[in-house]
Amino acid sequence: MTDERVGPRLRSEFVALRTITTRWEDEDVYGHVNNVVYYSYFDTAVNGYLMAASGTDTRRLDAVGLVAETRCEFLRELAFPADVEVGIAVTRLGTSSIVYRLAIFQGESDEPAAVGHFVHVYVDAETREVTPVPDVVRAAVAPLVVA
Repeated sequence: MTDERVGPRLRSEFVALRTITTRWEDEDVYGHVNNVVYYSYFDTAVNGYLMAASGTDTRRLDAVGLVAETRCEFLRELAFPADVEVGIAVTRLGTSSIVYRLAIFQGESDEPAAVGHFVHVYVDAETREVTPVPDVVRAAVAPLVVA
């Protein structure tokens, strides 16, 4: 299991930040963004970053990243209507997988509302057999690798 403390935590420590607009439906009956929505923010931020940084629609590659593992440490509530920013870092760039460190921020605070762990394992789009991370994806995430 990966050490959850590895990687950036504060907004100022992330090289890449992706803005996501919260939606009315993101809130639950308790008046805050439901915890499962945080995972959607992670997925949207990572895949949006990959497409923007690579200049390609990653869904059309011969190898695609499937989510193999996620975790989230919830630190404070998020609310609608206010955008969130998701910080993205890479703590491990392997042969066929990428381990991301993510954090969600809302408002001006440098402190996260949540810190996450997200693993993509690359598989052949047709056979679903594990395959190397595509070069275009590797080049896109290389600037995000943290020690």
